[in-house]
Amino acid sequence: MGVYWYSARIIHAIIYSIEIPVTTTAFSSLPLSADMLANLESLGYNEMTPIQAQSLPLVLQGQDIIAQAKTGSGKTAAFGIPLLEKLNVRFFGVQALVLCPTRELADQVAKEIRRLARLTHNVKVLTLCGGVSIGPQIGSLERGAHIIVGTPGRIVDHITKGTLQLDSINQLVLDEADRMLEMGFAEDLETVLAACNAERQTLLFSATYPDDIKKISARYQREPQMVKVEAIHSDTNIEQHFYELQDADESYPAVLRLLAHFKPVSSIAFCNTKIACDELLDYLRDQGVSALALHGDLEQKERDQVLVRFANKSCSVLIATDVAARGIDIKGLDAVINVDLARDSEVHVHRIGRTGRAGESGLALSLVVQKEVHKINRLEDYMKQSIALESLPQADIKSLPEPTMVTLHIDGGKKDKLRPGDIIGALTKDAGLPFEKIGKIDMFDFSAYVAVDRDIARAALKQLSDGKLKGRKFRARKF
Repeated sequence: MGVYWYSARIIHAIIYSIEIPVTTTAFSSLPLSADMLANLESLGYNEMTPIQAQSLPLVLQGQDIIAQAKTGSGKTAAFGIPLLEKLNVRFFGVQALVLCPTRELADQVAKEIRRLARLTHNVKVLTLCGGVSIGPQIGSLERGAHIIVGTPGRIVDHITKGTLQLDSINQLVLDEADRMLEMGFAEDLETVLAACNAERQTLLFSATYPDDIKKISARYQREPQMVKVEAIHSDTNIEQHFYELQDADESYPAVLRLLAHFKPVSSIAFCNTKIACDELLDYLRDQGVSALALHGDLEQKERDQVLVRFANKSCSVLIATDVAARGIDIKGLDAVINVDLARDSEVHVHRIGRTGRAGESGLALSLVVQKEVHKINRLEDYMKQSIALESLPQADIKSLPEPTMVTLHIDGGKKDKLRPGDIIGALTKDAGLPFEKIGKIDMFDFSAYVAVDRDIARAALKQLSDGKLKGRKFRARKF
């Protein structure tokens, strides 16, 4: 057993069962092609993250791995780089498959792989997810692809229809495998794994390592090596507060008071159930808070819209369960509010780790009902620090955070040949609006969303409604 420590913001990484000396975190220390190294440099990949430093040497050697890592750790590059390095671009068949639990994560992964493949000529990455028509996907498959990124259910649909053959698969990635099992994809995973080339390399990435994951590994991996990277955030990064409540009925007013006191521009409030999410949503909206809920009952289009509005800062509070929030990486998150304490300490650390990233400061605010004080004891042991329970701060609940941006929806998207530059040009060149007041633009097949500063929202909407994009008129509305 070998144990290696990577020093970066109180992070420790452990590899079991193999000796891999990590003397440098430079990508140039790896046996990568010149094109890949040049592209990594152009993308600003200066050095490997802990998960990359520990897993890439193993994967490039052809080892199966079980990597315990979470969103934001750099795991997509940890498997995306080897997928591309081992690809035979002259063979226009499916050589790699990445399975993800949700369409959002699949889209993120596919986008990142395409970025990594910028200097690798003629690489086709295809996403196959549910929630959209299967017909166009079949047409795309007929034209061929090198790498498939998809969700288990839709991949099984294609296998059943005979439109996807996996006998040429050399590498299979299960991304967020634990969540796929939580979402009921166990049977679909079995179907996909059985359909793949038996001689493939299998890479399993999971935030946790429950018994079900161990069983899958035992059945479908060959002498896998374990890579574990845990991130524990320091108090200099994340300011944690634990507030004592007498009864659970106090939770929702307490959330309101914390929002009024700290005024986070962007925050995630975690609840343990979908019912609690909806109840808190109704309560906050009644109090004038800009809030949205994210849980498993939402249709894919609704889920996309929620994430667009929250990521572009036109919504202040996202209320979510742990399952719904997995795979979502929101940049610039000011605060995490634990409305309900997490059921185990590891999940608590994962929650609060969503704020205070990239050297920025963050807030982690947890509500503790008296009957749950025992969870604090376990958390103290896990985090190796003492926790003091505080009283709620005083606050003027009339002074609540307001979103700085407004989202405008355009009834046209990528299939209409619209590009972000077209929207920016219409708003800046045609309408004369300042570029710095235009925020995030999200493009979908048949729709687009643009965030603008609240003070130019009316002018921006008028331009998009009355003007033209690509010489055509599109319907636009405030969303």
